[in-house]
Amino acid sequence: MKGIILAAGNGTRLYPASLPISKILLPVFDKPMIYYPITTLMLAGIRDILIISNPHDIENFKRVLGDGKEIGVNFSYTIQKVPRGIAESFIIAEEYIQNEPCALILGDNIFHGFGFSSMLKGIVQKNSGATIFGYKVKDPERFGVVEFDENNNVLSLEEKPKNPKSDFAITGLYFYDNKATEYAKTLKPSNRGELEITDLNRIYLENGNLKAEVLGRGFAWLDTGTTESLLQASNFVSSMEINTGMKISCIEEVAYRMGYISKDDLFEISKKFKNEYGKYLERIALRN
Repeated sequence: MKGIILAAGNGTRLYPASLPISKILLPVFDKPMIYYPITTLMLAGIRDILIISNPHDIENFKRVLGDGKEIGVNFSYTIQKVPRGIAESFIIAEEYIQNEPCALILGDNIFHGFGFSSMLKGIVQKNSGATIFGYKVKDPERFGVVEFDENNNVLSLEEKPKNPKSDFAITGLYFYDNKATEYAKTLKPSNRGELEITDLNRIYLENGNLKAEVLGRGFAWLDTGTTESLLQASNFVSSMEINTGMKISCIEEVAYRMGYISKDDLFEISKKFKNEYGKYLERIALRN
C-alpha cells in the first residue's frame, strides 16, 4: 500500500508564524509537525510515502526528510500548484499510486493511542473499499460528521451540519482501495472550487464499500490548524513525553521498532543530534 501526506496548504490561519515556512514544518514540541503523520503511516506498515507540497516549500521538505533511506522508507515528492481540494491528491499522485491501494493523511493531523498500529495494519490487510475514522467531539457542527451503525457501516456523511446526526467528526486519515484515483477523476468542483474528500467518500458509501473505525477513549486526535490547537498539541506531546520518558512520533525509533533499521543504524543516527533527542535515540539503541 502507498501512502500520501497532503502538506500543500498555505497555513493562513497560522500567519504570521507560517509565512516563512510551511506550517507542516513548524515544531510540535520537539519535532517537526510532519513527523507525526509520517509515523502514522509507518505504524500501518507503509514504507512508500509521497509528500504533496506547494512550490514554495517542497525543497524544505526534501532538506528535512531526504529520500527516507536512513530510516528504511522511501520518500517521494510532488507539487500541488494551487489548492484544489483534498481529493485532488489522488489525481496528482496517479502515476505514483500505480493502481495500488493508498492511505492519505493530512499533514496537520496528529493521532496517538494504544493499539493504533494493530488497527491500522488490520485495515491495510483488508485492502478493500474505503475506511474513515470517527472521533467523538463536543462540537461536531464544526466538522465533517459520520453516522454509522453498530457494525461500523456508514449510514450518512455530513459536512459541518447545523443539526449533526452523530457526535463523531471525520478525521484527516483515509484508507482506499485501488479505485480512489478513478473515482476522484469523476468528481465535480464544489461551490468552493475544490474536489471534496467527502464527495469521494460518498461514492464508496453509495457502493456499500465505506467503513468507519471509531477512535474511542484512550485515543487522541489533534488537528493543528490554528495557533491555539498547535499550542494544545505541543502541550499534549510535552506532557506525555515528560511523564512517560518515551517520545511520540519519533520517526527513527518507529523505524527501529518496526524492523526497518537495525540497532546499529539507530545508534549511528543518534550521533547527528547533539541534544536530548540524540541522547534519547542512543538510549533506545543501547537498551534494546
